[in-house]
Amino acid sequence: MSKHELVESPELAGERAARAEDAVRQLTRWHDDFPTPGVRFADLTPVFADSEGFRAVLDCLAGCAPEADLVAGVDARGFLLGAGVAAVLGTGVVAVRKAGKLPPPVISREYTLEYGSAALEIPADGIDLRGRNVLLLDDVLATGGTLAAAAELFTSAGAHVVAAAVVLELGFLGGRDRQGDYPLTSIVKL
Repeated sequence: MSKHELVESPELAGERAARAEDAVRQLTRWHDDFPTPGVRFADLTPVFADSEGFRAVLDCLAGCAPEADLVAGVDARGFLLGAGVAAVLGTGVVAVRKAGKLPPPVISREYTLEYGSAALEIPADGIDLRGRNVLLLDDVLATGGTLAAAAELFTSAGAHVVAAAVVLELGFLGGRDRQGDYPLTSIVKL
């Protein structure tokens, strides 16, 4: 599908979003006290394993930034989303990795999670990010540290974050408040 084929009426965009939302609501598995006590984990694996559900999610996410010329998926489920959306948009994809998974040199940002802290990295060379229009993708927006750190990585490398999107947003954790001035879309917000 070319970028031009993503231009559609608001009605079609609404139908696409509704299909994606239905798939996420129906297929997500929930696990209490995982990975640590007090955390409720959203397992999106069944959504990704369902061909119609996965396609609906990818189409919805691709519609968030048809002008993007690069898609970035955040470790690890974001890799699946990033690759799929990049294929839909006809762009390249960059995997935003957890610390220590890429050979140096890297650009790194630390961030806090609802249950600890971590760091994300992207290559510091080999990919010219200056002036690129990046769509950031992650599976879940919780406290917002992961997505904000990913945005900071690309901004520091000279890229422009044109939008960010997630499959599921846990709005009660306030993660949206930590994001930059880019548009942020969530397929399902709880």
